Amino acid sequence: MEFKDYYKILAIDEKANASVIKASYRKLARKYHPDVSKEENAEAQFKEVGEAYAVLKDPEKRAEYDLLRAQGTYRSAGGSYQPPPDWQSSHAGNRTHSQRTDENFSDFFDSIFGAHGSDFRQAEDFQRSTNRRGRDLHYKIALFLEEAFVGCQRQIALRVSEPDQNGSIKQRDKTLNVKIPAGVTEGQHIRLTGQGELGIGGGKAGDLLLEIEFAPHPYFTVDGMNILLTLPVTCWEAALGSTVEVPTLRGKVKLKIPQAANSGNKLRIKGKGLISKGGEISGDQIVTLQVSLPKERSSEAKALYRQLAECESHFNPRQAFER
Repeated sequence: MEFKDYYKILAIDEKANASVIKASYRKLARKYHPDVSKEENAEAQFKEVGEAYAVLKDPEKRAEYDLLRAQGTYRSAGGSYQPPPDWQSSHAGNRTHSQRTDENFSDFFDSIFGAHGSDFRQAEDFQRSTNRRGRDLHYKIALFLEEAFVGCQRQIALRVSEPDQNGSIKQRDKTLNVKIPAGVTEGQHIRLTGQGELGIGGGKAGDLLLEIEFAPHPYFTVDGMNILLTLPVTCWEAALGSTVEVPTLRGKVKLKIPQAANSGNKLRIKGKGLISKGGEISGDQIVTLQVSLPKERSSEAKALYRQLAECESHFNPRQAFER
C-alpha cells in the first residue's frame, strides 16, 4: 500500500492554514471534476483531492496524519506502507463494514482512520457544494414592433465566463440563434434554459434571460397593448370629413374622419394593437388627428382661404380667452 502525501496532492505547504487548504481544494476540484476536466485520469485525481481535503480540513485527523507522516514509516522497503503495529486512530471505533466506500477513499485512508461513514458524507457534501450552478445571463434585445407582432429569429452575441481545464475563469464569445415568439411585449423576459454560463464542478448551466425592448418606430408608439399613431389630415379632410388610409401592424386599413374634426381628436381602430401570446388579449390602435396646412399655397388657394374667412367670420376659436 502506497503512502499518500496529502499536502503534495493539494499542492500546499505542511503549515498551510484552513483557508489555504480550502482554497486549494476548490481549485483542484474544479480542475479535475470528471464532468468538465480534460486531464488524464481526472476521476482518480478528483477522488485523491477529495480524500486529502477530508483529512487536512479536520484538525484531529490532520494531527494524526502529521504524526504518522513525521515518523517516516512509509519509507519502508519497497515503498509499501503499513501503520505502526500499535496504531489506533481516534476515529477507528466508528468503523463499520457497511460504511466502506472504496469509490471515495483509498485503502491508505481506511488503514489509518477506518471507513468513517460520516466523514464520507461530509466530504461528499462539500464536493456537492462546489458543484455550483452557472450564472444566469441577462440580455436586452431590441425588436421592431412588426417583429414582436409576428415573431422572428435573431442572432445574438454574448461574452460568457467559463472555467478552463486548469480551473481558471476565462471569457469566451458565444453566438446564439434565438427564436422570438409572436406576441411578445416590452419588458417581457424569455428564458432560454441552459444557455447561460457553464456550471462549476459539474453543476448545471445557468439560463439566458432575454428582456424584450421595442426599437423606436418611425410613426408608431406603444401604450400597453395599444398602438398609438399621430395621423396628419388636411384642413378640408377635417372640415368636410373623409375616408383615408391608415397604416397598422397588419397593413393599411380605411379610417373614416368625421366632419369638423380637430387636431387632438382621437379615433379608435378596434383590434389593431398588439396581440398577446396565444391571442387571448388584443389591443387597439389609437389614432390622434393632426390638422396640417400646406407650407406653400397658390394665389388661388389664398383667395379661397380669404373667402372662407369671410364666410366663417362669426367663428372665434379664442373666444374663451376674452371672458
